[in-house]
Amino acid sequence: MIEHFHLRDCLTFEEVSIDLKPGLIVFSGPSGSGKSVFMRSILASFGLDDPIAALSESVVSWQIDESASGLLNESPNVLREVKKEKARYFFNSQAISRATVAELSKTHLRHLSLKDYSDFDSDALLGLIDATVSVSDAKHTHHVSLYHQGYLRLRHLEQEMERLKSDERKLREQEEFARFEVNKINEIGPEPGEYDALLEIKKSLSKKEKLEEKIGHAQQIFDYEHIVNEVLESLDIDGAFFDDTMNELRTQFDSAQERFDDLEGTDIEQVLNRLESLSELKRRYGSIEEALSYRDSKQKELDVYESLEEHVEALQQELNTLYTSLTQSAAQISLARSGALYTLNDSINGYLHQLYLDGAEVTLTHGDFGPQGQDRASLQLKGAPLQQISAGEFNRLRLALLAVKSEGMQGQQGVLMLDEIDANLSGEESMSVARVLRTLSRHFQILVISHQPQLTAMGEQHFIVTKSEHSHVRELATQEERMEEIARIVSGESVSEKARHLATELLETAHVSAERVVS
Repeated sequence: MIEHFHLRDCLTFEEVSIDLKPGLIVFSGPSGSGKSVFMRSILASFGLDDPIAALSESVVSWQIDESASGLLNESPNVLREVKKEKARYFFNSQAISRATVAELSKTHLRHLSLKDYSDFDSDALLGLIDATVSVSDAKHTHHVSLYHQGYLRLRHLEQEMERLKSDERKLREQEEFARFEVNKINEIGPEPGEYDALLEIKKSLSKKEKLEEKIGHAQQIFDYEHIVNEVLESLDIDGAFFDDTMNELRTQFDSAQERFDDLEGTDIEQVLNRLESLSELKRRYGSIEEALSYRDSKQKELDVYESLEEHVEALQQELNTLYTSLTQSAAQISLARSGALYTLNDSINGYLHQLYLDGAEVTLTHGDFGPQGQDRASLQLKGAPLQQISAGEFNRLRLALLAVKSEGMQGQQGVLMLDEIDANLSGEESMSVARVLRTLSRHFQILVISHQPQLTAMGEQHFIVTKSEHSHVRELATQEERMEEIARIVSGESVSEKARHLATELLETAHVSAERVVS
């Protein structure tokens, strides 16, 4: 709840400081005194209206989620809007943006205006139906929660599938190129060091005949080997070194001959063609090793493409399973909701009957999967869509929904701010609105502007807004003061005894109604 509100330099208001209590709080006063401006200044402190004051400050009893907001609670918390050249917002002493303070406030405060259809949207109505089902089926809320988790998973998987398919379309062209590159290199089938080896073969083949001829001439040296040994022996020289040299020479010549023998049958054209293919790889990739490395990288890409296909297939299987599960779950939830429609419509029309209105009907249709199932809920009044009903009917219908919603509440559930919700209503209709608001005040702190004596009399706290040179807000603390203000509302500035008598009756009626609400 809002415990205290302070205002400074706001159009015709110089300074206002008021303490607020739980329950139904009424603001009344002559037309043009500044009631709507004052209500707007309260909303501005919560970031829910444009700033019009140098300072608007609300002290509240609620606590915020520190981990989610990054802000620190104090006792109590203070929301403040300060406007000099520009407006700035604070939560306690921490500066925050208007969007942040508005987001924090929406959890605890609602301003009901004729432009606000949020109570009648499908999700809000489904929430009412589910609350009605849960009265007789405690597991229903759990079923809806499980469905919601599954739905979020479904949306995530669908987005992932769309991303994968988008990637798949882009990767298909890359896959074709990678496969072409891999196949081209694999067709050649290069081996590390093969190019240099073939070069050696090419060189050897080109020199083979000449070298064989030269080796043949060189081998004549062995014909004179025994002569050299005889000379060395005659000279008393150890010929071991010469024997070793000649043996090494034979080995080298034999090795060369073996290589020449190995080259026998080698097709020089094949060698040249192979070198040409490998040379093409070297020109394109820099070396045979780099070509092989490039092929391996492209092969890994192909593996990714294949795994992508497997991932898409697995994802589709999970989607199919989830679709089946959600369809069954949504059908179960729909059946339970359909069974609760009679009870809910009866409850709504029960409150509407108190408000001198009837003919409301919540209906269900079915469509695609949504956050709360395949149901779509809508509300009509006497068969007419909400856009065609009057402002008075709209307000009373919304009050009936709030009253139904409040049946399952325990304790205070935040703040409602209403601006002339009883405008253009008859006396009986206005009294009915006042009674329902008094019932709702068990669960909400309600701030309401009223020009009707019935609602004004029903208030648990009553402030009057007046204007002379400046506007002022003052709490009417005694029954006498309240009676005089209600009498003014009844008869105008010239208050008659008849108006005072009616005002007294209204206050007494409000007291009796309040006792019934409490009981």
